[in-house]
Amino acid sequence: MRILVVEDEPTLRAQLQQAIAAAGHTVEGAADGRQAHYLGDVEDFDAVVLDLGLPMLDGLSVLRRWRASGRTMPVLILTARGSWQEKVEGMDAGADDYLAKPFHMEELLARLRALLRRRGEHASAEWRCGPIWLDTRAARVLVDGQPLVLTSHEFKLLSLLMQRKGEVLSRTELSEHIYAQDSDRDSNTIEVFVARLRKKLPEGCIETVRGLGYRLVDTGASP
Repeated sequence: MRILVVEDEPTLRAQLQQAIAAAGHTVEGAADGRQAHYLGDVEDFDAVVLDLGLPMLDGLSVLRRWRASGRTMPVLILTARGSWQEKVEGMDAGADDYLAKPFHMEELLARLRALLRRRGEHASAEWRCGPIWLDTRAARVLVDGQPLVLTSHEFKLLSLLMQRKGEVLSRTELSEHIYAQDSDRDSNTIEVFVARLRKKLPEGCIETVRGLGYRLVDTGASP
């Protein structure tokens, strides 16, 4: 999943990005409201962690502008402890959840997982497609009950394919979800990652739709 972290405090922003990336996501960072608004407007993110006290443009204004322009990605706002006014204003502006500072990183990751499950219409943190089982909490994959060792890029690719199983995803779309914005997004390398995944997964799980992209299909439930 692609997550946008908007936080003006450099140390906290770095900690958030590191923790979310370690959970298997692709992470972008923004240090002020204007940059955040631009990224959220032109890029597709699966969720946003948004601090409200931002320079250039405050977080509430950023959120209101996103919602006014039809951007529907889940937003978890970070508020000052005890500031119930900020919580109410944030929810009224279109936030999906809030977390007061200071917070435990584990709680933030849990709330983020819940938002992603709701967006993807997954009832739990465990996703299944035939014999493939993926745990979004532990970034762990099993095939027929046996652990599968994946690189971070392979895990991100499989996560997106499983979240949208049955859908055809283009190489460009897959590339945008795997690489950060400032990376060299070469969609041709997706073929390499797909080839590697195919060697590790049961035969026929990843279909190529000529001229369009790839999709994950259920080859049969594991007993």
